[in-house]
Order: sequence, then structure tokens, then C-alpha cells
Amino acid sequence: MCTDFVNLTAENLDNEHLCCIIRSKKPHQGIEAKRQWLSDRLKEGHVLRKLNVKAPVFIEYAPLETAWVPINGDNYYYLYCLWSSQKGKGYGKSLMEYCLADAKESGKSGICMLGAKKQKAWLSNQSFAKKFGFEVVDSTDNGYELLALSFDGTRPKFAENAKKQEIESKELTIYYDMQCPFVYERAMLIKQYCELNDVPVSLIHVDTLQKAKELPCVFNNWCVFYKGSFETVNLLDIAYLKRILKK
Repeated sequence: MCTDFVNLTAENLDNEHLCCIIRSKKPHQGIEAKRQWLSDRLKEGHVLRKLNVKAPVFIEYAPLETAWVPINGDNYYYLYCLWSSQKGKGYGKSLMEYCLADAKESGKSGICMLGAKKQKAWLSNQSFAKKFGFEVVDSTDNGYELLALSFDGTRPKFAENAKKQEIESKELTIYYDMQCPFVYERAMLIKQYCELNDVPVSLIHVDTLQKAKELPCVFNNWCVFYKGSFETVNLLDIAYLKRILKK
């Protein structure tokens, strides 16, 4: 078992791979967009810790006050993503234990993350988190849940605007930020399909913390509305998009 982990810093950010999408030579716009986004977030206490191998084994979290999600709470960490492609080696456990230790040493009140009653793609494994003591502390009418591990009895909650789940526009509307390196290519894929098939679409770049905190639905880096109603936080492929457009 490899025990060589690396935390991204301002000094090594330009030279380290970002785990989700491994590219050795060819430029990748999603990776570069994520790298730029991270360069600003690291100053705010954002943490991306990874196994020092060319594989997606990492954890990413940030102080909830500066996390780009419509969740309210004091003195918490927000866990964006915990992913280990190398199962059965204890890497996920090591990464979660690092986050827990960091939170306790930093005097945090706890850690929270986005989940759902039924596990959804593009969200961290909530059954794994529950083994560490995470529990549901808030929920939306359409099945999304806020999980938290509290050290002091306090609980974060979804912002009221996150439970709205409606917008005035009836056309396909996607809010996105650059926290995930897959976002850029998926946004361009959807844009191209909609242009070729005369589907009206609004791709709204969430480019400030305030915009993220004020979103009318749950959000981890992406959310989709159609006919005025919230659909999903899952990144879309064309098959999924077609299912939504049939509604």
C-alpha cells in the first residue's frame, strides 16, 4: 500500500496532476479551468489531498463559509469529493481520517457533505461516510440530503433558497462552476448538442461565492433545470439530456 500523499499548494499546483482526469501531455481545458479555480481557493483554506500516483485517489474539502454551495453553517468543513479508484487498499479511509483529524485540529465544529436518499452519480459515497458517523441533518422535498458529522452538537442546513427548486425560465438551464475538471467538457458537449438541434439553452457560469450561495437548488458544481423545475446535480451525457428534454 502506497502511503505517499500530497496536498496541493500554491507552490506545486502548476506541476501536480489533478486526479480526476489524468493527462500527461495534451492540454485539457477542464483541467486548466480547475487549476485556475483552485489557485484562488487555496488561499481560503481549500484542501485537495491526493495519493501520489497517476490515479484518481483524492479528497477535496473547504471551510463551509467559503465553499461554493448553498449551505449555511458555522465553523464546518464542506466535503466536495472523496474518490478512490483503487478499492480495497484503505486509501478512502486514510483520506477521510486525514480530513477528520484536520477538522479537529483546526477546531472545527464538524464536516458536512451533499448526499441523497438514493446514492447518485457524481456525489461521494454516503454509505461510506455514514460508517464514520455522518448522519442526515437536513433534506429537500426531492430526495437530496445534507449529511454531517458534528463534533459539538451544532448542525449545518441547506440555505432556504436551495430548497426552492424552481426558476422562472422554462428553457434548459444549467448552472456550473469550475470546481470539477469534467464540467467544462460536459458544458461544451451540451452546448454543441443544443445548437445542432435547435434546443434553447442557458449555460450560467457560477463564478463567485455569492452566486453559489444564492442558487435556487442544491449544488456541488453543477445543477440542471428544465421547464422551470430542478432536475439533477448529475453531469449530463447526451442520453441523459434526451430523457430530460422528453418531459
